[in-house]
Amino acid sequence: LEGLWTRYEDPDTVLEEIATLSVDTATARMQELYQEPVKMHLVTQRIQEINAGDVTSCASITPQQASKYRAAILAGELDLLVVQGTVVSAEHVSKTHEPLDLTSFVRDLDIPVIVGGCASYQAALHLMRTGAAGVLIGVGPGHACTSRAVLGIGVPQATAIADARAARMRHLDETGVYCHVIADGGMA
Repeated sequence: LEGLWTRYEDPDTVLEEIATLSVDTATARMQELYQEPVKMHLVTQRIQEINAGDVTSCASITPQQASKYRAAILAGELDLLVVQGTVVSAEHVSKTHEPLDLTSFVRDLDIPVIVGGCASYQAALHLMRTGAAGVLIGVGPGHACTSRAVLGIGVPQATAIADARAARMRHLDETGVYCHVIADGGMA
């Protein structure tokens, strides 16, 4: 919901331009393109366009923007929301923004919410306790993630999945609620 599809009325033109860029110019141009603000009416419109395809609509948002986009998401009648960041915590702390109260956010929505990423037993259990339908396991945005190299930290994906599974068992014992554990990272 924070990509080019919600920044431009005609994203196809922008995407076609990006496809023609050289490796040397692509990053700088992408940075320019992402300076365009997200338009709330496009958030709602894009969700409605997905729904018109008679499929389950799912969209992703960063924790920093989740509350801001809430009304547009609900107006579009999204089926499933993913609140995703490099590392997500149930207890956000920020010096520059009002932090997201993930528990209230998840419980106040009438749609399932998947949250993540995390890579430890304790973080997975905290995220499950927010009422999330599922938890993304892994640090970073996927197989091309550079978080480990940039941050100097990491957890092997198989270990993170095993720890999250154990957290799910505890959560299930405590609440009777099953939370999906979703691997979101590569294994070498």
